[in-house]
Amino acid sequence: MGIYRDMAAGAVAGAAGTTVLNTITYLDMAVRGRPASSLPEQAAGAVSERLHVGLGEEEDARSNREQGLGPMLGILTGVGVGLAYGLFRHAVRRRVSLPAAATGVGVAAAVAGSAPMTALGLTDPREWGVSGWMADLVPHLGYGLATVAAFELTRNHR
Repeated sequence: MGIYRDMAAGAVAGAAGTTVLNTITYLDMAVRGRPASSLPEQAAGAVSERLHVGLGEEEDARSNREQGLGPMLGILTGVGVGLAYGLFRHAVRRRVSLPAAATGVGVAAAVAGSAPMTALGLTDPREWGVSGWMADLVPHLGYGLATVAAFELTRNHR
């Protein structure tokens, strides 16, 4: 039964981490005056095409659905990486340092978010530059810290 509890705790921790990632991202947008990324909605459109799932014939409706589905893919990724961390922590019973675990989880989330978009040809991380990498890594490291901390808090209070 413990594995299911750790999976659930990981998923909930991933949702908390996703909230922190979004908060850091929106704060960066507000401070620097930068626009939102269109990659999540582009990914939603590309995935729907690959799966042969229509999002509607009307351009406005299709665009609106992509704008709704894009962030949902991000939430799914965040919850999924958290769930994977719960499985990892269930299997690895010894204590993992917070900085190491947070960095690992943050990098895993960054890869899980960027790899599909790279594979779909929507982005190329080699062309991001320092500003682009920072805009991606800082929120993901925040995600990792929040996810690990939330998981460990729930795990220690059973």
